[in-house]
Amino acid sequence: MVIDISDVSSVVSGLGSFAVAVFLLLLVLSTAIKIVPEYRRIVLFRLGRLVGSRGPGIVFIMPFIDRAVTVDLRILTLDVPVQEVITKDNVAIKVNAVVYFRVLEPSKSVVEVENYVIATSQLAQTTLRSVVGSVELDEVLSSREKINQELQKIIDERTDPWGIKVSAVEVKELELPEGMKRAMARQAEAERERRAKIIAAEGELQAAEKLSEAARKMEASPITLQLRYLQTIREISGDRNTTTFFPIPMDLIQPFIDKFTGKN
Repeated sequence: MVIDISDVSSVVSGLGSFAVAVFLLLLVLSTAIKIVPEYRRIVLFRLGRLVGSRGPGIVFIMPFIDRAVTVDLRILTLDVPVQEVITKDNVAIKVNAVVYFRVLEPSKSVVEVENYVIATSQLAQTTLRSVVGSVELDEVLSSREKINQELQKIIDERTDPWGIKVSAVEVKELELPEGMKRAMARQAEAERERRAKIIAAEGELQAAEKLSEAARKMEASPITLQLRYLQTIREISGDRNTTTFFPIPMDLIQPFIDKFTGKN
């Protein structure tokens, strides 16, 4: 059997062309088919024009014509760096916060702003300085929840055109100057001393009222005073006490007192 070399070479070249075609087809399909998970979306641009967002699931893209930008829809945690702020009552403090936000409209987050994460971070820093600087130190310390709500409201309103939803803003740490810490400690100590004096004065008042009530009852019943006198002697005379008290009725010694004073 005679095999023509030209036929073999043509078959080989044909197989090579088929393999190249299959490889190119697979390459095109790999770039044309995107699998988008549930927590992401693809913003599609066709010849530079916005087509819209696609996903989740399988998304077909036209190679060399479409450009896809992936956007994450999960809640992102943004740590706002420490900011030096002067409060309304001229106290310099350092404060930082954390911002929780997510993308609601992927197309706006890509078209309306260059980098929504950096833009939200810069906006949160300026808003934090503005809000904390507009209140006094006591309000920052006591009304932190109110400040958190105000920060969340302002940042959410300003990021709404970008398709961003700010769910929460929390002020994490507040650093005070050492002199202010000492002044607040002295203030707290003085406040506690004031409360202690008020409590002691209220106790004295209640004791005086009870003593007055007891005196009125003793005045109405003289025998009560005698019983109280005997009880006092019992309390004074203990087991280890060498002195014994004997109560003497005044009726027994009254004649001697009258005779000594010259009374009949």
